[in-house]
Amino acid sequence: MDIELTHKPSYTHVRAALDSGESILAEPGAMVSHSPTIDIETTTSRDGLLSSAKSMLGGESLLANEFTAQGGPGIVTLAPPTPGDVHHHELAGETLYAVDGAFLAADPAIDIDSEFGGIQSLLAGASITPLALKGTGNVLIEAFGGLETVELDAGESYTIDNDHVVAWEESVNFDAHRVGGLKSTLLSGEGLVMDFTGPGTVWYQTRGLSSFTSAIADALPGTGDNGGDAAGLDDFI
Repeated sequence: MDIELTHKPSYTHVRAALDSGESILAEPGAMVSHSPTIDIETTTSRDGLLSSAKSMLGGESLLANEFTAQGGPGIVTLAPPTPGDVHHHELAGETLYAVDGAFLAADPAIDIDSEFGGIQSLLAGASITPLALKGTGNVLIEAFGGLETVELDAGESYTIDNDHVVAWEESVNFDAHRVGGLKSTLLSGEGLVMDFTGPGTVWYQTRGLSSFTSAIADALPGTGDNGGDAAGLDDFI
């Protein structure tokens, strides 16, 4: 399989060239195009329904689409649902952790599972259940906005807002907590953050989807007395 990323970093587009018999597993809705030799099958993860149900705890869909080149090589192109970048990661018997919705595609041989985020995360009100991508092969993770990389030495720590975290290597320890008490959380405009301690690599996105959608919602006209017609269109009909 040959992976090429184009239109980086704002509107990254994935071009996967498959040899005959090769496959790639992708989130529903990720496909942009494919050649005639590509066969599409909707499936669960390779470990069956239980593993797929567990992966839903990590924010991913119960089902995925598997694209296979049949009778010759083929091309599949994929893209995230939001403007932003894509990171191509090659696993070699390792685990890559990703947050809700960051998984875009992977080799079918990759185990897609979810792992308990830790009692400290639950006590902090985070309820974080990271998605664990395990095995050997290609993994593609998506970001809203650009992707930044943080390289941590052993014992070195770094804090990232929860809405911006994308993924981290298994060698990195993590914890989640609220910023101060309720008053400071409200006044600072910040809420949940994640602390990462090396060694290893962490990736974060330059825009937060929750913050973006909140800004859009705040900019929309109020419902007023028009019964929910956001723009008051009844006045013009």
